[in-house]
Amino acid sequence: MSMLEGKLAAVTGGSRGIGREICRALSLAGADVAFLYAGNEEAAAETLEIIKSAGVRGFSYRCDVSDAECVRASFGELLGELGGVDILVNNAGITRDGLSMRMKDEDFDRVVAVNLAGAFYCSRAVIPTMMKKRSGKIINMTSVSGLTGNAGQANYSASKAGLIGLTKALARELAPRKITCNAVAPGFVETDMTAAFRDNAELEKSIPLGRFARAEEVAEVVKFLASPAADYITGEVIRVDGGLAI
Repeated sequence: MSMLEGKLAAVTGGSRGIGREICRALSLAGADVAFLYAGNEEAAAETLEIIKSAGVRGFSYRCDVSDAECVRASFGELLGELGGVDILVNNAGITRDGLSMRMKDEDFDRVVAVNLAGAFYCSRAVIPTMMKKRSGKIINMTSVSGLTGNAGQANYSASKAGLIGLTKALARELAPRKITCNAVAPGFVETDMTAAFRDNAELEKSIPLGRFARAEEVAEVVKFLASPAADYITGEVIRVDGGLAI
């Protein structure tokens, strides 16, 4: 029996990058996977095919996670069709980098709305059914930037640091109902978001392991936290950064 057989996982930002690899890893572990995506229909179709090719059920929902009403409607549809969610991975995230003194209000607000408020809205949507079942896993994708800060990323670093606080608060709130909440903090990962930095030799030298992570390496840590092997871990932040934040 696969470690996640019979479980339903919901993954936000699941159509590309780390989110797609998380969908792949969870589906290969036996979970049915429903993912939310912002708008790229072609990428969403590709992820859906990856999930189904693992021999499990796959579902996709278009949703802007920063919109509380959209989240409420999407999860209402998801829960109505599929029942309770066993695993929630809050992966949706964006960047709008710039020095603080020049950062526009809308760039700060938008990043915080997607990265932090979106994770809260989605968690709030699944918590009632998890509480009824007295089980569940919530996994938030934060970042090393949320631990150390990063110049030019005041909005992103603040949103990811906020996610760590949200993770710990939910871990304390939900532990009595046997629901865990943990966070994964990647460093530089080979995705579209980091394409501009990938040939930077100096940046790679700053990473003790000397390279960017592969998205599947991050996904494997998420899969572990979603599995029964992590039942006694909650409120934790696991870095997947090649030693960047040592």
